[in-house]
Amino acid sequence: MKTVLLKLMATGQSWGPFIVRLVVGIIFVAHGGQKFFEKGIDAVAQGFGSMGIPMPYLNAILASSAEFFGGILFILGLAVRPAAIPLAFTMIVAFVKVHGGNGFFLPGGFEYVFALFFLIVAVGIEGAGRFSLDGLLTKKITNS
Repeated sequence: MKTVLLKLMATGQSWGPFIVRLVVGIIFVAHGGQKFFEKGIDAVAQGFGSMGIPMPYLNAILASSAEFFGGILFILGLAVRPAAIPLAFTMIVAFVKVHGGNGFFLPGGFEYVFALFFLIVAVGIEGAGRFSLDGLLTKKITNS
């Protein structure tokens, strides 16, 4: 168990992942917060339903939670690898259901979800980087 946790949380001390996860985390907290607190889950579910997303209410909760709580985890640098999975998945769904058929460029195109997806993947591969709770916890586990 200790080995699995160490592998999940292992990270270097480079600045790149820190900067990327902070910016991506802020973006996702804002988008998830918008879904929860501004639009409301009912409106998000209605939108999901109109796009043909199955179980729209459940998926609205899951997508909003992935964005909001995943964004918080990215900002804190805590469990960034597990958090990257649902965040990346939401970007895949956004590409397939909303942006993929609209060309590359904004407005409406997929450049935004494309960039976010690969930034999420990069942090998932590299780890949290500097100033992360993953790094702090890894040190505590290895020193205990």
